[in-house]
Amino acid sequence: MAAAPSLAPQPQAGTVGLLGCDFSSSPSRRKPGVLAVGRLDGGTAVLDRLERFDTLDGLRRRLEAPGRWVGGFDLPFGLPRELVEHLGWPTDWRGCMRHYAALSRAEIRAAFAAFCDARPAGGKFAHRATDRLAGSSPSMKWVNPPVAYMLHAGVPLLLAAGAHLAGVEPDDPAADRVALEAYPGLPAREVLGRRSYKSDDRAKQTADRRDAREALVAALERGAGPAGPLRLGLRLRLERPRRAVLVDDASGDSLDAVLCLLQAAWGLARHRAGAPRYGLPPDVDPLEGWIVSA
Repeated sequence: MAAAPSLAPQPQAGTVGLLGCDFSSSPSRRKPGVLAVGRLDGGTAVLDRLERFDTLDGLRRRLEAPGRWVGGFDLPFGLPRELVEHLGWPTDWRGCMRHYAALSRAEIRAAFAAFCDARPAGGKFAHRATDRLAGSSPSMKWVNPPVAYMLHAGVPLLLAAGAHLAGVEPDDPAADRVALEAYPGLPAREVLGRRSYKSDDRAKQTADRRDAREALVAALERGAGPAGPLRLGLRLRLERPRRAVLVDDASGDSLDAVLCLLQAAWGLARHRAGAPRYGLPPDVDPLEGWIVSA
């Protein structure tokens, strides 16, 4: 069942908590979303607990609960400018998101499929600049993974929770709740390369993938991978029972939530060091957004 926000311990007044969200546009009891909750302690990201939500409303209520936080959310915050301009949609981010939120998933799929059908093989999708750099799926993709639907469900939810969405909204250094677009594949590939560490298919939940999760968690704890110190410059600290959950969760959802928390920790560390926009580049296209640490 979804976590009850009123019962979850919250950071003390004045402190800033860390969140990492493995987001699902259609969470369920069989496949819930995961929220990693922790804090930044110097150069260490501390994982305090993992929460699960089986409805979007449950996540919304959790995010609306009292407390200050910086969170990394595994969903795109914007669409490719090329796509938006081609469709004639508003090119200011708020206007574009209002238009997008008013569409049904069927309408989104039809509009995006028509765009792709008119383009040559090998170049069907439009890409954001950050998708190309991070190696993430284009934010207009509606299947495997359905990130277009994740944007459609997630951005209104974050706005309803009173979050400031860095990279697409004007900078607000005083915001109490800051959402950063995260992508767990980015830090995972630094350690594992293209080695797979997760699958929702039980037949593919192999010992090799479990070994990969074990290696990834160990590298996060050390703050170093095969090539030396990790780019995020942070170490992960967690208690043994939570470590076991990350390794044993064959879907990878728990580990992905923690990878998002680490990316949020990177952004918070940059903010505390005086960097604007939680470390995002200064020339981010505010219609498209940017993946933190990319």
